[in-house]
Amino acid sequence: MPGVTASTNTSLPFVVSDFATLAEGLDYAARGETGCNFFGRKGELRQSLTYREIRDLAVTMAQRFDKAGLKRGTRVAIVAETSPDFLVFFFACQYAGMIPVPLPLTIHLGGHDAYVTRLRSMIVKAGAEVAVGPAEMLHYLKEAAGSLKMIGTPEDFYALPFEGGALRPFTSDEACYIQYSSGSTSVPRGVLVSQQAITSNARGIGRHGLDLRQGDRSTSWLPLYHDMGLVGFCLTPMLSQITIDYLATKNFALRPLTWLKLISEHGSTISFSPTFGYELCVRRGLNGSAKTIDLSRWRVAGIGGEMVRAEILDRFVGTFGVTGFSAKAFLPSYGLAESTLAVTFTPLDQGVEVDRVDQEHFAQTGSVVSVKRNGIGSSRAARPFVICGVPLPDHEVEIRSELNVALPDHHIGRVVVRGPSVMDGYFNDPVATSAVFTDDGWLDTGDLGYMTDGRLVVTGRRKDLVILNGLNIWPQDVEWAVEALEDVRASDVACFSVIEPGEGERMIVVLQCRLHDVAARESLRKKVVATVRKTCGADCQVVLVPPKTLKFTSSGKLSRSAVREDYIAGEIFDLNLAVGQSGPARAAFSEQRK
Repeated sequence: MPGVTASTNTSLPFVVSDFATLAEGLDYAARGETGCNFFGRKGELRQSLTYREIRDLAVTMAQRFDKAGLKRGTRVAIVAETSPDFLVFFFACQYAGMIPVPLPLTIHLGGHDAYVTRLRSMIVKAGAEVAVGPAEMLHYLKEAAGSLKMIGTPEDFYALPFEGGALRPFTSDEACYIQYSSGSTSVPRGVLVSQQAITSNARGIGRHGLDLRQGDRSTSWLPLYHDMGLVGFCLTPMLSQITIDYLATKNFALRPLTWLKLISEHGSTISFSPTFGYELCVRRGLNGSAKTIDLSRWRVAGIGGEMVRAEILDRFVGTFGVTGFSAKAFLPSYGLAESTLAVTFTPLDQGVEVDRVDQEHFAQTGSVVSVKRNGIGSSRAARPFVICGVPLPDHEVEIRSELNVALPDHHIGRVVVRGPSVMDGYFNDPVATSAVFTDDGWLDTGDLGYMTDGRLVVTGRRKDLVILNGLNIWPQDVEWAVEALEDVRASDVACFSVIEPGEGERMIVVLQCRLHDVAARESLRKKVVATVRKTCGADCQVVLVPPKTLKFTSSGKLSRSAVREDYIAGEIFDLNLAVGQSGPARAAFSEQRK
């Protein structure tokens, strides 16, 4: 397709993230021919800018910031749409010595009021004085931002004078941006990412995780307000002069196969997705397009951002193997915003490696025993976990007990990390910062996992683990089993536990139900109870709720804690119990949950 930026620079030497600041990296990338391309939902090219053009626009905007009297260190809230404007304003902040704060674009986080409340909380927490967003989002932004120094669209800022404005770029020992953790819900926590942290992480990703090389090209539909989208598919490629092809997240959701079409047409070699992205493609199938899609050049198909489901990836290979896609391209990884992005990677060209553990042994003891290592026969239930690889150089991962004691291999505990990519703390939040660091300076990720031969296996979030009558239950196992039932869709289920007055701990399964017949709902409820009992040997209470009841993080992950809070607060009502009832009846049901 004419107009897209080049995959390879013809004369500029290839450098993998060997820069002290983002501005220094963009200055270098601007000397070449690579850049960024933005595509529509059918794969049509909408806009294309080389890194030189992005830098020129960013420098001019930085001069506008200075001319407008904005001081160095000013925080700038930017609604992170997938567009050239976001890149221009983000990098303009680097040249102006101002701190960009990417904000989520989607309003599908609970509706208008919830979205505005979320934006307002982020803006206030960051202490932003300037806010910019696309015209169609400006009314949300103004409602959330209140009275800042400047609020407007990109066009409003482009109209400001720049003659005489000075550049004040960040130095290597200064801040870079504020990244809100995707797990942030009602109380957002902004990670203050330093120049040293981002350049270190990009270097580790580029050299050791992905082995970036001349001619690589990346494709992304990941949101730029999320760490995997911003660091993995904006900053890291730029710091290695690699071209990026962008598809807006909402367009991917509508047409997942456009993602694969772009990889095919432009020879992309690197692209990442949470497991659900691969699943969406599998659901759509090839639709007769097998002869037109060529995925043979896709050498790194990364998975991150959520628990890796090996069976989904197997189905992807089964569906798209005819396009030349190789299962060895899969690259499981682990990371989090508090460590800039990446922490561990599996080896390249290895594909997915699974550790199958004795499910009954874990449920009873909380530790894991590999089926193959223990010689257990196929008659015992085995739970597959995908191995997420080894830490980046200069980074460390340990598994610790609740008493902060390091645990040996194959013992599940808290995943703690340290290294040059780890944050110094949450911005202006010393209480939250102290809560996630151990006394000896390691970051507690909030995840549970175990080590096996120096490799990390993540088993889930610590706060989500269900402990019922002495049994340890992974909530995602329950959710995935229920999702497999007829009349249940993916991401329709949330499992958690609560303490019921007079009854002790109880496992709750909240299911978004689309059935209208009361009898059909009750039949589904019985199937869910039976499925859960078969899956984990425990009973549960099933709550059938309308679609769009469950809450998700800004990165699209289910927020079990938020759903649990709604349940306890009495904001979740069972469809059959509440049908035809109002007033006192609904109030009584609500009171039962408190």
